[in-house]
Amino acid sequence: MRPMLLTLALAAAFAATQAHAADNPDTARLSQRLTALDADSTLNTFAAYERLQARQAIGVLDQAAKRDRPGALYVAERRVAIAESAARTQAMQRQADQLERERAELLVEASQRDAARARAENERLRLQAQMQAEEAERLRLQSEADAAAMQDVETALKGVAGAQTARLNAARERQAKLAREEAELVTGGKLPAAKRDNRGEVFALGKGTFGSGKASLSDGAQTTARTIAAYAQASSSPGVRVEVTAADAQLAQRRAEAVRDALVAGGWPQGQVQVTGRAGKGDRAEVVVQSK
Repeated sequence: MRPMLLTLALAAAFAATQAHAADNPDTARLSQRLTALDADSTLNTFAAYERLQARQAIGVLDQAAKRDRPGALYVAERRVAIAESAARTQAMQRQADQLERERAELLVEASQRDAARARAENERLRLQAQMQAEEAERLRLQSEADAAAMQDVETALKGVAGAQTARLNAARERQAKLAREEAELVTGGKLPAAKRDNRGEVFALGKGTFGSGKASLSDGAQTTARTIAAYAQASSSPGVRVEVTAADAQLAQRRAEAVRDALVAGGWPQGQVQVTGRAGKGDRAEVVVQSK
């Protein structure tokens, strides 16, 4: 309703000032500047309120007594200048906002493309490693009759397997790095420090995750959980496990479920989250992102 009322007010003010434009050159000059602003398709949707104030100031100038005209002229010129400046400023701000949105979209798209290429490379290396392992087994069976030849083949295969494993690990690390960057870019959060063990990639949530004796997550921990969920999706993890330790087993279980709910809110399927809460010394909360 407000833009419609402003538009009607502008039209009414414009009609009132046009009637006296021929008798008042200052009014005519300022009205022409506003008319030019209204006719500019790149600016006429902005600063409607400022343009209305300028129209009103021109109307006051047109009706002002001779002794009041200098002050009224100063106010009218300032109002017109403000309307022109405000329209240009708002137009430039809209362009800047649009450019920033496009930049963010391009960054996300580029990150997703890099992650897709890394996943494809990882799959190619995995298949290559599988084929080499099958070929190694065939060669080993063929050389069983000759122990010396078998030893030579085993030595060569160990070297090939070691090099291939190193390449595969490097590809996995690159995929994890790209997935981390994509998750942080999409959510605006930061992943906590992680370590790898036989469970997978383990993210330890900070001490400020829960209040003393509380099971609800802090705002920062909510963001961290959503970022971990985005990371698990980007890295194509087969599953996520939440493990929480607290002085009380029931409190630990509620905390684990709160972390699970935050992961689900971040887009991770609820059916692919396992939660474990147990009693123990010291509060500890870990999210394990499983690897393929």
